[in-house]
Amino acid sequence: MNIPIGSYSFDGPSSSASSLEDRSGVYTILCKKDNGDYILIDVGESATVKTRVETHDRKTCWSRNCKSSLTVAVLYTPRLQQSGRVEIEQRIRAKYNPLCGDR
Repeated sequence: MNIPIGSYSFDGPSSSASSLEDRSGVYTILCKKDNGDYILIDVGESATVKTRVETHDRKTCWSRNCKSSLTVAVLYTPRLQQSGRVEIEQRIRAKYNPLCGDR
């Protein structure tokens, strides 16, 4: 399953980080509302997405801003260096202004 976020097609959303792969990419934390809509509450990048999401320091912010179901969607970027991932993260952050993370 894929979900469009900005001009990108992300894998997911998934309700568990255990389904993620530990490779480079941009991840989004989404709150699935009772009506089925998703709200983007955080975005980040990592060389090891699964590990980063599982051990993230902003998990409390995610839970505080989502009273329903937290999910994660990932855009794997095997051909991009960190600077390319950061550029995608910044584009998404600028468009959606997520509640958690740097602004």
